[in-house]
Amino acid sequence: MSLVTLLPFIVLIGAMFLMTRSAKKKQQQAASMRNELQPGSGVRTIGGMYATVKEVNEDSVLLDAGPGVDLLFAKNSIGAVLSDDEYNRIVHGIEHDLDADGSVVPDDASSLTETDEPAADASSDASDDKPLDLGKKDVAAEPSDKPAEAKADEADEAEPKKTDGESDAK
Repeated sequence: MSLVTLLPFIVLIGAMFLMTRSAKKKQQQAASMRNELQPGSGVRTIGGMYATVKEVNEDSVLLDAGPGVDLLFAKNSIGAVLSDDEYNRIVHGIEHDLDADGSVVPDDASSLTETDEPAADASSDASDDKPLDLGKKDVAAEPSDKPAEAKADEADEAEPKKTDGESDAK
């Protein structure tokens, strides 16, 4: 056998090796993260529930999901261990040191459009401008010499009428 015939098989085996290697690495990272769980840390389950670790056992974790709500989960169901800042931001809505300089971004754009001119001058300038009509013009609004019925008759005469059984197919 020549090298050219073996090349596709070699490439396929190499690709399979690389894919399984990356999957094993991810599994090892997840296992080490779950083994480092400690009571008091905030976690997110694979189902998307946020809770605080209350107790860690060999294969299970007791989570505190709220006042008086303790839930028992398998360790494999823990999706991520969150930092304290991230957990408080998500669960309690506490923003921690996000804005150190103290500037506040407004919720609306009104502060960006304000000018130093008095409001009376701005309203008089706006009233001088004609409103711009971007809509389609109505057919009835256009002046016409013929009534609407005559226009409809002309449109019908321009196109031959079809009878039963006739079609445009060729």
